[in-house]
Amino acid sequence: MERFSMVRASLLGSALAMLLAGGALAETYDLTVDPVDIDTGDFTRSGIGYNGKSPGPVLRFKEGEEVTINVTNNLSEETSIHWHGLILPFDQDGVPGISYDGIAPGETFTYNFPIVQSGTYWFHSHSGFQEPDGAYGAIIIEPENREPFRYDREYVVQLTDTHPHQGSRIMRNLKMSPDYYNRQQRTLMDFLSDVGQKGLGETLADREAWGDMRMMPTDIEDVQGYTPLINGKGPEQNWTGLFEPGERVRLRFINSSAMSYFDVRIPGLEMTVVQADGNNVQPVTVDEFRMAVAETYDVIVQPKDEEPYSLLAESMGRTAMARGTLAPREGMKNPLPDLRDPPLLTMADMMMDHGGHGDMMEEEGESDRHVVPDGTEMKGDSHEGMEHGSGEEAEMDHSAHGDTQADQEDPFYAPGSGLLPSAYNDGKFLSYSDLKAQKPLYEDREPTREIEIRLTGNMERYVWSIDGVKYEDADPIRLQYGERVRFKFVNETMMAHPMHLHGMWSILDTDSSKWDPIKHVVNVNPATTVYMETEVDAPGEWAFHCHLSYHAEAGMFRKVVVEVGPEEQIGRLSTQGGG
Repeated sequence: MERFSMVRASLLGSALAMLLAGGALAETYDLTVDPVDIDTGDFTRSGIGYNGKSPGPVLRFKEGEEVTINVTNNLSEETSIHWHGLILPFDQDGVPGISYDGIAPGETFTYNFPIVQSGTYWFHSHSGFQEPDGAYGAIIIEPENREPFRYDREYVVQLTDTHPHQGSRIMRNLKMSPDYYNRQQRTLMDFLSDVGQKGLGETLADREAWGDMRMMPTDIEDVQGYTPLINGKGPEQNWTGLFEPGERVRLRFINSSAMSYFDVRIPGLEMTVVQADGNNVQPVTVDEFRMAVAETYDVIVQPKDEEPYSLLAESMGRTAMARGTLAPREGMKNPLPDLRDPPLLTMADMMMDHGGHGDMMEEEGESDRHVVPDGTEMKGDSHEGMEHGSGEEAEMDHSAHGDTQADQEDPFYAPGSGLLPSAYNDGKFLSYSDLKAQKPLYEDREPTREIEIRLTGNMERYVWSIDGVKYEDADPIRLQYGERVRFKFVNETMMAHPMHLHGMWSILDTDSSKWDPIKHVVNVNPATTVYMETEVDAPGEWAFHCHLSYHAEAGMFRKVVVEVGPEEQIGRLSTQGGG
């Protein structure tokens, strides 16, 4: 810990020198953590907020300043604030049990750290289920230099999935019955419809396969029955952002949901994506894009007509839709459209489209080997169900990136996946493959080693894990300061997982070499293998977890320890952020 203190002092000393050289001033902010009432328009529930409301205030920082944030806990329980996506000393990261002890009831904790990046980020509690209960807010960091794109006005568009049940109650219900909140279970009418389309034999075989796995093709969202909010307002409350026709409007989308992926569209307007997770990307114009939990995307739109434009965020499982409006005047809105037909998982999402249905491991530790599709046995740790192979069969084929989407679908989805999205107007849907960095953040160099991260779980028992081991039973992942690590995510489950590494950037491998995008959340779809690289430039102890709240709580979580090597390596410490 003495070595970590030395590095922190180096960081803060560098920040102070930067502040003195640039003339920037230190800024102080005050936040209270409070019990609040949340009105969704459908129901009102008690929750947790900041400065008396949920979502909390939008915090605006400037690149190059040093911030002091006093956080006072007015709850009767411990709390914390994690500054999601910010590059800072590890003891300011806000994760109880890893970064610090948390903030006791009635106490004030003072955060202090330099702002070394720009872009759109957010903050939230990292204690229990306070985040899904309303403890979240937005962060906007203005860059030192001009943006590489122009706009006339901007709005934060912060999405969340507010449920009438408290987070702790949701977790209890999921542990009791993982299908507790599944409102799209298949019926006799679905069976008869499938018989008409596929024939009786194929339909019976399909039902038998899903029955053997004790799973359903509708298991896309663990939690349904919520009201989706935009900036704290439900669909009927209609958050509105005003514009003058012809203006370029920047929309800073943040998915602060506990569990919900959203497909975002603005019918009648194209969206030009200019940032992903706070980092500038080469502009790409799309009609619709998908936001994994905890991701941020900045887009620019240019409404030219004096009419309302619906801002729609439809859940990936097609069970809910958030609605806001861009309009020249308050009170204008369009009718809320119907939800689109819900997708269904396929055997491809279960790694079972290669012949046979595999062996479902019923209990933890039943086997310590697993088989990839070519029959090769691979030594591995104990598993926890839902594991049918290493995911190699769905590994991205980077050589195919030049093909059209119609030819090869999307390399970040399993071939034949039921989750593959398409735009509402048959236009352009954003893929990770479209994201290219505006300017490389790091030197493009070979990784020093590769670490495989298997995303594992058992839906029936609602146990989620990494490499078949839950957080409380796992050893930390140990990294050496100065190395460049390639993480290989192998998703052996039927669910998508947004993986978030604290404290360091994740360089998503899209086969774009030095132009690979820089992110703080990397989504890994079912039955796929995704790679990211990390420049290990932040000594300390960090959290690394799935950002689905109930998956992280169930065990899909790790501690990462970055150990300082020879003292001369400290000079390589990077304090350059994205944006």
